[in-house]
Amino acid sequence: MSDAPRTPGTVAVPGAVLSFDVFGDLADATPEAPPLVLAGSPMDSTGFGSLAARLPDRVLVLTDPRNVGRSTREDDTAAVTPEQHAEDLHALVEALGVGRVDLFASSGAAVNALFLVAAHPDDVRLLVAHEPPMAPLLPDGDAIVRACDDLVAAYDADGIGPGMARFISLVMHRGEWTGDEPVPDPAVFGLPTEDDGSRNDGLMANMRGGGCSRVPDLEAVRAAPTRVVVGVGEESGGPDDGEIAGRAGYAVARELGVEPVVFPGGHNGFLGGEYGQTGRPDEFAARLREVLATR
Repeated sequence: MSDAPRTPGTVAVPGAVLSFDVFGDLADATPEAPPLVLAGSPMDSTGFGSLAARLPDRVLVLTDPRNVGRSTREDDTAAVTPEQHAEDLHALVEALGVGRVDLFASSGAAVNALFLVAAHPDDVRLLVAHEPPMAPLLPDGDAIVRACDDLVAAYDADGIGPGMARFISLVMHRGEWTGDEPVPDPAVFGLPTEDDGSRNDGLMANMRGGGCSRVPDLEAVRAAPTRVVVGVGEESGGPDDGEIAGRAGYAVARELGVEPVVFPGGHNGFLGGEYGQTGRPDEFAARLREVLATR
């Protein structure tokens, strides 16, 4: 994690209390280098330790979404929609009280961030949306959405093992998803085969809320003053033969009329051992710094 002084904070939103940390002094931020928010979903802020440590020249804000980490919510089994996540990010920006921020958002948070820009165009100066898995923009989007519905149904019926196994199989798949793929065994991924009865998993809450099937108002995103950069992983494959999140990143960039920026590594390129995964954090951070410095 960054060596800068850490100031924890919370912000109350409808149905939840969000936790965040500021690294550095918000007073040191400038319009040319505003606070840089690092956001994941369903990943919490602990996944950004390696990346944050490699961005020592920026005031950083790391946040836990309402359904993971230290953040809490009144109903931890309810669906969470991209719109709710976007409003949570808006509340965070308002709580910081420094005006527009820069935002690096990865995976589901990249989708949420695009909803934020559409709804609150003055919140973000620069958005780097890294591999937003916006399946409806893909030719096989209908089949992917059905697979998302199936994995939530498996989770509801049998618990986290069967649901998560289907999720991992889906996101690791390269090329077109047909729907005829075999149902994976949870044990293959080291997942539990017994149902513990819990139904409060953060990822599944996002999936239940349409995180796989929703698209923001892209016309509003295009009209916003926010500069939007769409990142795709070098190791995630191409626009036709890659993993879903990478393919969707190319599709989002096409819809927004921008050239995608290729980042080192794959979907986990910024990780440096978090969750047992190691991407290419040095090279990833260097590319992110280049993007942040480009006007």
